[in-house]
Parts: sequence; C-alpha cells; structure tokens
Amino acid sequence: MKDIRNFVIISHIDHGKSTLADRFLEITNTIPRNKIRPQYLDMMDLERERGITIKMHPCRLSYKKHGQEYILNLIDTPGHIDFSYEVSRALAAVEGAVLLVDATQGIQAQTIFNLEMAQKQGLVIIPVINKIDLPQAQTTETKKQIANVLKRDANEVLEISAKKGINIDKLIDLIITKIPGPDGINELNKPLRCLVFDSKYDSFKGVIVYVRVLEGKIENGEEIYCLTSKVKSKNKQVGTFSPELMPAKEIKAGEIGYIATGIKEIEKIRIGETITTLRDFKLLGQKIMPLSGYKEPKPFVFLTVYPEKSKDFDLLKSALGQLKLNDASLFYQLEKKPIFGRGFLCGFLGLLHAEIVIERLKREFKIELVISAPNVVYKVILTNKKEEIVYSSFDWPDPAIISETLEPKVFLEVITSLKYLSRISELIKQRGGTAIETTSLGQDRLILRTEIPLREIITDFYEKLKSLSQGFASMNYQLSEYGRIDLVKVNFLINNKEEMSLAMILPKAKAEREARNFLIKLKTVIPRQIFSVALQAKIDGKIIARETISSFRRDVIAPLYGGDYTRKRKLLEKQKKGKMKKKSLGQIRIPAKAFLDAMRTT
Repeated sequence: MKDIRNFVIISHIDHGKSTLADRFLEITNTIPRNKIRPQYLDMMDLERERGITIKMHPCRLSYKKHGQEYILNLIDTPGHIDFSYEVSRALAAVEGAVLLVDATQGIQAQTIFNLEMAQKQGLVIIPVINKIDLPQAQTTETKKQIANVLKRDANEVLEISAKKGINIDKLIDLIITKIPGPDGINELNKPLRCLVFDSKYDSFKGVIVYVRVLEGKIENGEEIYCLTSKVKSKNKQVGTFSPELMPAKEIKAGEIGYIATGIKEIEKIRIGETITTLRDFKLLGQKIMPLSGYKEPKPFVFLTVYPEKSKDFDLLKSALGQLKLNDASLFYQLEKKPIFGRGFLCGFLGLLHAEIVIERLKREFKIELVISAPNVVYKVILTNKKEEIVYSSFDWPDPAIISETLEPKVFLEVITSLKYLSRISELIKQRGGTAIETTSLGQDRLILRTEIPLREIITDFYEKLKSLSQGFASMNYQLSEYGRIDLVKVNFLINNKEEMSLAMILPKAKAEREARNFLIKLKTVIPRQIFSVALQAKIDGKIIARETISSFRRDVIAPLYGGDYTRKRKLLEKQKKGKMKKKSLGQIRIPAKAFLDAMRTT
C-alpha cells in the first residue's frame, strides 16, 4: 500500500485537466503514444463535442522511479460549476489533489471552490501552473495569486505545459513524494468496507459500482452485502480502470476499482453506499459501521419531462434510473399533475446539466421528449397562511388565493480584473444583486461577493459575465435563502393555441420584457410553415407581447404572362384560402431544446 498514490486533478473549465491526463497516460505508457487521442478519458461523445469534462474518470497508472514501481490512481474531474458534485465525490476517494491553474487566466472562482472542498477533506494540495508556453501567459502573477490563496511560497508552485509535455515528469515525482500512500489508514486484515463514489448500469453485469476500498479486500465472485440498503448479491467481477474496465483477481485496501454487483434493480444501490462481504457481515453484523457517504446535492433548476409517445413512458423511467446511477446529482420523481400524460419532474444543478441530461436521453436511449420551461423552486404563501412549494408552472395556484410569493437567492462570488469591475458591478445591479463587497486577490485581481436571485444566475448571466470581461471573469454560487418578490404566471400561445408546457413564472416588473425576448428567441427555433404563425404571451387573459413567424411564399402568378388581372387575383385568393385551411389544421412541433435555448436569452 505504501506504493499507491490516489489523487485527483481539479481546476476551472478549460484550464487543461484532460490534456494533463493525456500526458500522464503517455508517460506511464498506459496508452501507447500512437493510440492516444485528445481528451482520452472523456468517453462520452458529448464531452468531446463540447470540449468539456462532464463525468469524473478514474484511471490506474503504473510508474517506475529508481527501480520501484508505483500505482497512481488518477481521477480526472469536471471543471464546470454544474458538475461540482462529481468533484466532491472524487475528493472523498483520494489523499491528494493537483490544483491546476491556467497561466493566461489566473485563479478562477470554481478553482477556489474546489480547493476549499479539497482542504476540508484534508488532502495534500500540489499547486501547478499550466500553459506556460503560451505568449500571453502571466506566469509570475499567477504564481503570486496561487501562493496568496494557499498561503505558501510562490516557489512551491510548479510550472508546466500539459500540451507540450514540459515538466510532467517533475509533477509525477511531486505526486509520489508529496501525496501520502494509504497505509496507516487502511488495513488489509480488517473486514471489507468500500465506499461507492460512482456507478453505471450494464445489462449483463447489473449495477457496476466504482469504489474506494478503505479496509479489507474483495475477491472475484465473492458474495457482497450493502450495509445501507441491506441488499446481498454475488459479484460477477472485480477490477481496476486502465482506463477501460480491467478484471482482476481481487481489489484491496487503498485501491480504487470497480465491483460488478450483479444487482439488476437500479434503486437498490446508491452513491455513498458502503459495501462489505456477506461473510464478514455474518461474522460481525452491526459491528461493521457504514461509512459517512455523501451529502445529497440540492437541485437548482426544475423542468418536467414527458415522452413524445406515451408508449415510451416505461423506457423513459428506466433511462432516468440508469442516468441517476451515472449522475448522482440528477433528481427525478413522477409528475403529480400530469398535463401531457405521464411524465417526470426532474431537478438539475444548472441549465448546462439539464441540457446534457436531455441530450443523453435522446442519444443513448432514443427517446423523443416534450419538456416544460425550466424554473427554480418558488414558495407561495396563500391567503389561508398555507405555504406551497412551486416546482413548475403547472403547480402555480389561482392568483386570487395568493397572498405572497418568494424566490430563492444565492451568495455569488465573481473573480475579475480591476479594469472590468465597473461593468460587472453594473451587471450585478441590473440582475438584482445587493451590497457588493470586494476583496483583493493580489495585483489587479478582485473577488466580488453579493446576494442575487437564483433565476438570474441560471439564465444567461455567465455568458454576459464572460462577454463583459472578455472571457477572464469567473463565478461560483451557493444557495442562500428566500426573498419576497411579486411573481406572475405568463402563458404562451402558438397559432392561437395555448401551449401549457411553455408557461413561465416571472417577476411582474420584468414579465413583459422577458416574455417578448422569449418570443423573439422562439421565433428563431420554430421551423417556418406554409402559413403564418402567431406567437403570443398573456397574463390573466391579457396579451402582453406578440411575434409572427412569416409563411413560406410560393409565387403562384409567376407562370402567367400578361392577360387579365382577374386571373392572377383568383390564383392569389386560392392560395390564401389554402393557407387558411392549413393554418386551422396545422400542428406546430416545438423542438425540446427550444426551451433551454430561449431561457438563456430572457
């Protein structure tokens, strides 16, 4: 066990985590140089297409130093704020973390958030600056920022280029010398206790759990027992990650590996479960204490998901269950007020998280969906003093019985350069932020702290922030409390037909502007028809905004040359009647992605 090193790479999005993981795979010869491709550990097509890490990815590396072989268990983690729960689970499975910072952008808000989580876990932090080869790199200033945050000497920060392979061997040496091995914490002769930090579903092997073995060992084919769910089974396989699943005879204390549980009922095993062997449980029973597990994440964004074809309901239910295994931050439950047949209320950590899940349902499970407009969770106080929780517009009570409405707020942290301070402060004020506090982070760098409505954060705030700061500002937020606000329900009509899935809950003061912006965006995502389509927004029966999608026009009089004008008039009248008939019968299909796209611009 003294030769094992368990560590993660944590950083902000686009700071080079996946590229650094590629270099580790090359140097340790885990993947031959001629077979490696960029973002090798990013297994999903969506990850490669978007250039971001969505899922944590464990990998076992073998490295020789001075004739001694070391096992390096690496976990590559996401950098986007919507996937921070992936990072928190990975941190609980390791002893050390490589803190990676882009030399061209400096330390970012999400970097500090992840760093604080790692420090709470008591992990050894190895600070590293990446992209030192770029001409715009501000290496000296970035080192000072990291040293200031970590309260260390700037000379302790290692300079690397993951792309060109500069100083990667020095980084591996630091991992071996600075990060402690797991011995002294774990003992092989103790009963098995391993923590489930991730999982996925296999139709042949059942639920495959990713585990950190803290005590004891487990052999291939041994019977297992889940201490929390009280489920027993015979494991079909154990092994490690290379980075694909690599079967082994056993996995033991100090190692990161997987167990193919053979359990086919998805709901019987959860992230944070403690697994032991059935033999140890029969011998010791309640003396084997479950591990502390993980704090359940709170979803911020809710939307309702329906299968386009009612016969696909069971397929959707199964798909959500399998995604929940692979994405512990996904929340779903049966919709209590179904509008379009049976469906599910789903909760997400942000709009990007929602987009990814919707796209995975379509790609991996071939399900066409109808989704509602995304909402945060509101509270409504009724005239009888009763409090109701509103997850979606379908839950909105009759305005006549509403006494008070409240919305969730968040503590927001923004890291920016001094020259963008006034622009960003103005953006925060426009979005309802109050009492902006500033703290210096070193030369020309500031942290802005404020409280702001959550709904302002989950729309296009991040994109606006990046635009105003030319891409250099970053943000992080945590849920605060509920505050009073005057809210209304806005309904939308397409072709004079009310589309219930489009309904939104908006602040009354901004309802008309935001509804109009939504219609303008909707106009660009709904395909044109052979008849004109009216898009309208209304509150309590009053139309407050309108846009029109113009029809395709065929020049029916083009073949005519000269002649009586009445002939042309007859053709135009015939065309007009045909369009009116089509309009009365026509069905408008709204792409599911339209809601998510439109929300980003309202």
